[in-house]
Amino acid sequence: MAPRGENNIVVVPNMKLEKVFCMKGGNGEGSYANNSQAQARHARSMLHLLRETLDGVQLTSPEVPFTVVDLGCSSGSNTIFTIETIIKHMSKRYEEAGFKPPEFSAFFSDLPSNDFNTLFQLLPPIADPGVSMEEYLAAKGHRSYFAAAVPGSFYKRLFPCRSINLFHSAFSLHWLSQVPDCVVDKQSTAYNEGRVFIHGANEGTASAYKKQFQSDLSGFLRSRAQEMMSGGSMFLVCLGRTSVDPTDQGGAGLLFGTHFQDAWNDLVLEGLITSEKRDNFNIPVYAPSIQDFREVVEANGSFTINKLEVFKGGSPLVVNQPDDEAEVGRALANSCRSVAGVLIDAHIGEELSKELFLRVEHKGTSHAKEVLEQIQFFHIVASLSFA
Repeated sequence: MAPRGENNIVVVPNMKLEKVFCMKGGNGEGSYANNSQAQARHARSMLHLLRETLDGVQLTSPEVPFTVVDLGCSSGSNTIFTIETIIKHMSKRYEEAGFKPPEFSAFFSDLPSNDFNTLFQLLPPIADPGVSMEEYLAAKGHRSYFAAAVPGSFYKRLFPCRSINLFHSAFSLHWLSQVPDCVVDKQSTAYNEGRVFIHGANEGTASAYKKQFQSDLSGFLRSRAQEMMSGGSMFLVCLGRTSVDPTDQGGAGLLFGTHFQDAWNDLVLEGLITSEKRDNFNIPVYAPSIQDFREVVEANGSFTINKLEVFKGGSPLVVNQPDDEAEVGRALANSCRSVAGVLIDAHIGEELSKELFLRVEHKGTSHAKEVLEQIQFFHIVASLSFA
């Protein structure tokens, strides 16, 4: 019998992540909704790049709805802001071309375990039927688009052929579809013994993570190539790295390595979990280099690369008082918990998960100055058009 976490999720090394994974739902202190301000700040700093992509999208007949998708939408307000930004910009483009804007449809997509309820509670009401698009756009507190949720993995097909004008995905593609099996296989040279992340791992582990990322991205592009309309575009943002060495995961390494890794080791040393239990858990994240990303896009051949660059995003932590060491520690723990807490709860149970994050918080507090100075994220930004 496989062990079970406190949420009655079967926990095995190669569990299907798409069945259990999501950002931390709800509105609590450790929720993604309350710990995604940094992502919001990073996204806003890249709005000029998003608008460049939108300017390249082919305008279709105003009689046909324009369809936008946010892949990896999660459960906070960031995705709503992005969708509204896209629709306002495209409406303006139609008007400048002398056309009445079409109706807009927005699909919010994420894994089935995502907290769609919290997300849709944040949506403003749609204006009364029968009003014009101009009235939609002018109405404060109302939305100018029809909304729907699409649950499922974006590494597979999600939409009918030739049905989508624009795909947007931010801060999601670095999440792998699974931890490579060989990484938790004691007989493999890729076995990531003593670690819970690729950062600082051996060459075999790094190679396994890279292959998984490229396989996943390949599946993502194949699916989008079937779903996208001619003249459509994609704007993609994911964690990236500036180092050639894949074991140097930059900001992701500092978030999921160092103090996070030490917290796991503490649980082992204190006898709260076994070393094997630790080694059977790995964070399924890979921050690619530009070359890693480019190789997959070019091999796919369906998309033209309009822009592919590394963008400095800054810290993932939001701290109001940098001199408050305790606040820095809480911010580090909450940031980790909001994106990986569900997986950790499933693997070791909620009580031990709380113990783990208490230790992350204490270590972040003890090394507050170092944490603030060193934890900087870089992002791969890709603007692709359907060839």
